[in-house]
Amino acid sequence: MSAIVTFVFDIPCVWSYFGFTRLQRALARFRAEGGRADVAFRPFQLDPNASVEGELKIDVLRRAFGDEAESAVAGITAMAAEEGLRFRHDKAIYSNTFEAHRLIAVAARQGLGEEMVERLFRAHHADELNIADVDTLKALAEEIGVHWSDEGAEETRAELGGVRRSGVRGVPVFRFAGLPALSGAQSEQVLLAALTSVDQRS
Repeated sequence: MSAIVTFVFDIPCVWSYFGFTRLQRALARFRAEGGRADVAFRPFQLDPNASVEGELKIDVLRRAFGDEAESAVAGITAMAAEEGLRFRHDKAIYSNTFEAHRLIAVAARQGLGEEMVERLFRAHHADELNIADVDTLKALAEEIGVHWSDEGAEETRAELGGVRRSGVRGVPVFRFAGLPALSGAQSEQVLLAALTSVDQRS
């Protein structure tokens, strides 16, 4: 029986990326010891009104943080390096994530959800790609081995609505069966302990 981890997130969220990276490491350790676990991805949008064309993320951060935007980016970039991640936000595009979340659902149905999520995080935070652009998404899907489909828009809207109605107002959120929800970029050790606890209960 597999442990189920529900991961609520949005791709431009740096804390979601940190949390997912730590979850991947915890899963690798858990699975290496013979544990079985699946990740259920649930979508959240930091800005549902963001455009498909997008804008420079640094401009969005300047509106939010003012003169402190550049120092905030430098701090996050240094934290990312400690996680083994490369951040490049000078030309990163902040855009609508609806289609990216829809693609994740498509990939998950093909057994490639984790791979697709990792690639989309990297596309936004390291490769400075517009993850709302359909041609970009098609290229990323092909790279991972996901067969493109235009289906699932209504289901994605329903999932987004369901997440909002559940009370989630910030991400990431981790849910493990029978345990209280964990919010924020939890440590690898905390996530591994949760996986082990769920496995022992099943």
